[in-house]
Parts: sequence; C-alpha cells; structure tokens
Amino acid sequence: MFIANVTFEPKCRNNWHIHNATKGGGQILVCVGGEGYYQEWGKPAIKMKEGDVVNIPAGVKHWHGAGKEKWFSHLAIEVPAENGKTEWREPVFDKEYEEAVK
Repeated sequence: MFIANVTFEPKCRNNWHIHNATKGGGQILVCVGGEGYYQEWGKPAIKMKEGDVVNIPAGVKHWHGAGKEKWFSHLAIEVPAENGKTEWREPVFDKEYEEAVK
C-alpha cells in the first residue's frame, strides 16, 4: 500500500485526475493540517480541515489542494488495486478554482 504525505501551499492544487482500476482501487485522503478542498467532477467542492477523511472510489474524476490563504497537508493513501493506474487530466484553471473555493 502506498501512502504519501502531501503538502500544498496556498492556492496550489493538483490537476483533475482519475484512479482507474479493474478491481479495488481508489484513494483515501486524510487531512493532517491546514485547510484544503476536494472536488469531484460535476459536484461542489468539499472543504477539508484537520482530521477530515475523504474516500474516493476508483473511476471518479477529482482534484484536491489548498485553500486560498492556508497551507494544506494530507495523507494520500492508494487503495490496493488490480491494474491500478492514475490518469492525469486537465489543470484546474484559476477561474474554476476560485468558483469552487469561494
């Protein structure tokens, strides 16, 4: 099982991406500090603070990153998968980010 401690500076976020798998897979985010956001494609962003946990099923397009003014740290846990692979997609553009975290 792969676990990474990831820290984003204010306004930093990753691209839209999907954790694909033929069986199992997905990702779990555990906020360990600061304030951040998680958003699934077509849904409103969810604000995350220390102690919050998000379970992301395989096949769900999403992004995560820091809020506008605070750093954000989370543990990113890759759920064991058969044929698991992360598919990186387009950036979360500034206008889209601003709308999501207002």
